[in-house]
Order: sequence, then C-alpha cells, then structure tokens
Amino acid sequence: MNIARLAHFGFLTLPDYSMIAVSSAIEALRMANRCAGRTIYSWSVHALNDTPVPASNGMAIGPTTALGRTAAPDLLFVCGGVDVRSVVGKPHLAALRRLARQGVPLGALCTGTFALAEAGLLDGYRCAVHWEDAASMRDAFPAIELVNELFVLDRNRLTCTGGIGPLDMMLHLIEAKLGRVIAEHVAVTFILDRIRPSGERQPIAAGDRVSPDQPVLARAMGMIESRLDEPGLPATIADELGISLRQLQRLFRAHLDETPAGFIKSLRLQRAQAMLQARDLPVTAVAMACGFGSSAYFASAYRAHFGYSPRAERQLRAIAAASPRAAALS
Repeated sequence: MNIARLAHFGFLTLPDYSMIAVSSAIEALRMANRCAGRTIYSWSVHALNDTPVPASNGMAIGPTTALGRTAAPDLLFVCGGVDVRSVVGKPHLAALRRLARQGVPLGALCTGTFALAEAGLLDGYRCAVHWEDAASMRDAFPAIELVNELFVLDRNRLTCTGGIGPLDMMLHLIEAKLGRVIAEHVAVTFILDRIRPSGERQPIAAGDRVSPDQPVLARAMGMIESRLDEPGLPATIADELGISLRQLQRLFRAHLDETPAGFIKSLRLQRAQAMLQARDLPVTAVAMACGFGSSAYFASAYRAHFGYSPRAERQLRAIAAASPRAAALS
C-alpha cells in the first residue's frame, strides 16, 4: 500500500468506540487541508446502517453512511473502544471480509484491531492495539503478531493504538504525502511538542502492564524503573529476585514481548527525551545521566527509537515554541 496516495479515509464506528481516537484522526486530516491551503483529504463515517453510532462517551459523529452504500474509501479504519468483543457481530465480520475480498485496504483504531483479527484478516500480520487488550488478544489470536508500538503498517493493514495515537499515525501519513513542513505545521497547531514515530512504544505505567498474577514481573519492572542508571541491571535484578536471568528474560518475552534489556533501553530513552525537552544540559551529560556508556551509542539508539537525533529534539522543541505560521514557512 502506497500511503502517499491515500486521500479518502473511512471510519467504521463500532458501538462504544473511542471518540478521542476517531476525532484525533479526522482532525489531523482537517488541519492538513487547512495548512496546505487546499482540500487534499476527505473522510466519511460509516456504520452498518445510516444511524450514527454512539461512542463510549454517549456522543455520536454524523453524518453516518451505511457501509457499502457509497464508493469504498482508499482505506477503511475499524474504530473500537470499550468491551469491543461484545459489539462485534456476524454482520460486522461479513462486511469486513467482503471489503477485504474487494481489495480495500483496512486499518483499525484502538480496539478495532480485535474486529479485524476476529474476521481472520490479520493472520500473519504485525499489528498494534491499545495496551489494555494486548494480552488477551495474544492468547486469542496466536496467528497474528501483536507489537507494543503506536501504530503499525504491514502491507495493506494499518493498525493503531488508542488515545491520541491516531494523531501520530495521521501525521506520518501526512508527511508521506505532503512533506515534513506541513506535518510539523499540523503538529504545532495542535500544541504537540514532537511527531512520534511508528515504532515508539505505548507509554504505560508499570503497574498496568502486567496482570496481578505476575507479581515477580511487576516487582522486576518496578526495580528497573527506580534504578535506571545502574549498569548490569537484568542480572542484578534476577539475582535479587532469586530467579535465573533466563527466567527473567522469559517473563519479559511472554508478557511484554520484549527483553529486559530492551525494556531498560526504552525507559532510559524516555527519560533522556524528557531531560532534553526540559533542560539545557549537554547531550553528553544527558547520555551519561541516563545510563548510556557513550554519546555515540546514545545518539544512535535515540535516532533508532524516536526517528531523529538528540540534537534534533531541541530543534523540534524550538519549532513547537514558535508560531505555527512561522514554522510552516521556515
């Protein structure tokens, strides 16, 4: 799927869908048109019939068109929310399978990923879902590869987490079509300090990432988060917990889909980003304070995680502080 060619997006609203996820995506498209000074994007809201579907906050987006009554969009997002399993019925699954047979690219916002998986349309795909549903979906759909990332493009599927994650995803699509300047203009107009890349992990509190029946893992995560600057943490923590390093690694793999080392590096990079945004310390000092052995390795890891260098972080902060109109013309 060539994302630079996408211009019309459809949103299939499931009952109790997440309003913030859908409105974040639509508002990004609206603002892109405004910043570009012409109509580039269009969108439509769909349901199984013409009746607007209430979101989890009791409100609904209209006008709503019955799915299949008009020409198919360039990409259709399935929009889910709370208790998605109880609202996805056979008519939804049949409609999604029909669109897939017609070659319509499909995506999902928030827990809409569940609907695509239930329809058998994500088998063999990498995909993203809101963190609250990740563990149960891994158990229910072993043929799909769920990853802890904000959004995932895999061939003709584009899945995204909830909250304001869809805004980051749309900024990625806008940049592919209209360039970085327009994407940054949209971002700063919405008071965003930066555009998060697709591979960035969902920011989840440690206590919410694991189920209550995994106390050893929860304790390990808490120990890591309180001692990020210490070297050799995985082996030290495994020893203090009275388990082997291999056991600790298996726990992280099974429940977080990452290694202890990867978890540690991600947290260190998040801390580094906060320091770069809030303080004027030299990049080398930030690297050392966050447990990185060298500024070169820090810069490489930072770029791989966020999509730009530590020095660019401060430049992006300066852009966010400037007026949107000036940022678009620079």
